[in-house]
Amino acid sequence: MGNNIFGQGASVYDLRKRIGMVFQKPNPFPMSIYDNIAYGPKLHGLNDKDKLDKLVEDSLKKAALWDEVKDELDKPGPNLSGGQQQRLCIARALSVNPPVLLMDEPVSSLDPISASKIEDLITELKKDYTIILVTHNVQQAFRVSDQAAFLYLGELVEFDQTKRILEAPADPRTEAFITGRIG
Repeated sequence: MGNNIFGQGASVYDLRKRIGMVFQKPNPFPMSIYDNIAYGPKLHGLNDKDKLDKLVEDSLKKAALWDEVKDELDKPGPNLSGGQQQRLCIARALSVNPPVLLMDEPVSSLDPISASKIEDLITELKKDYTIILVTHNVQQAFRVSDQAAFLYLGELVEFDQTKRILEAPADPRTEAFITGRIG
């Protein structure tokens, strides 16, 4: 992005357009699967039905959900399983093509199979998007991230390659977290 988001004249609206957000608990809108995905693009002025149809399909494919819902796009998003709802929320975030995707504990409320699907999806998406993932799960950080930061009591304690931090933390607080003595 290259812009100071705290600088004078910085637009919160423009910033929000460039960052997709996925929360801990899936939060599909109370509307159809299709409309969940089309909501953001429509808000940004895309009204061409053919383009919206393509965008919905592409977003659901990127979120590894298309094959499961392609014949049920008119069904309510909240009626999907928890893991499907989370992938729907990921697809919704991706539908506006943000360069950055923020994910706050995106698998914390999911069963292990659904969590694994989301982790696989993160591994695939990080090829095309900058993903900032908040997790308290050290093993998950090791599986899906390239770089890691350890924050403790509001302080950035350590930032480096994930493997280096997890295998040889430079700060004793990081080691204490990794070994389960704090956190």
